[in-house]
Amino acid sequence: MRILAFTDVHSAYGKVDEILSAESAFDVILIGGDLTTNGTRDEAESAMRQFQRHGKPLLLVAGNMDPPALEETFKLQGVSINGGGVTINGIGFFGVSAAPFSVLKTPYEISEDEITRRAEAGWIHVEHATRKIFVPHAPPFNTALDRIFSGKHVGSTAVREFIELRQPDVTVCGHIHEARGTDRIGSTEIVNCGPAAKGYYATIDIGEHVSVEIRG
Repeated sequence: MRILAFTDVHSAYGKVDEILSAESAFDVILIGGDLTTNGTRDEAESAMRQFQRHGKPLLLVAGNMDPPALEETFKLQGVSINGGGVTINGIGFFGVSAAPFSVLKTPYEISEDEITRRAEAGWIHVEHATRKIFVPHAPPFNTALDRIFSGKHVGSTAVREFIELRQPDVTVCGHIHEARGTDRIGSTEIVNCGPAAKGYYATIDIGEHVSVEIRG
């Protein structure tokens, strides 16, 4: 299976569609939050239809800049993995929308306890899958993927603790635009795809082994 993973689209739908058109073969489109920037339901629905025209499953969580009201839209469209999960060809996908409370007071922020609750709720749906892909919008705390320009780590402690406990095969995150890259916690490979608005994304190839590559 080949997964194309995007985060922090921030309404740059044409850029994502361009990448989807250029990639010759893939099986799943994964969006790890911030599809919009405080966007409307109509905007989100239009973007999802645009991506779904490629004929592949679309799965996503909301980010801190997606209004919480969009959660209902994502659920109605059958694409949400926030606090839940789906299994496709033996690969389990589950995730957590939003980001931890911060001084920025962005549209969609939740407590670390709620992040844990949603992650565990999603895990229940996929725990018997052959491989597991965890998709929190926020990166795990104290990694290469949550460091802002000042050098401070601003990721989620709950996401880190969950990864340490459950060891999913891959974790896809975003949120901190300047921390694009990969890291590991135990046996879990973690990728911050970087902002899709700049043409960044990641490929995840799952066969006998798992391979993650950042692109763009």
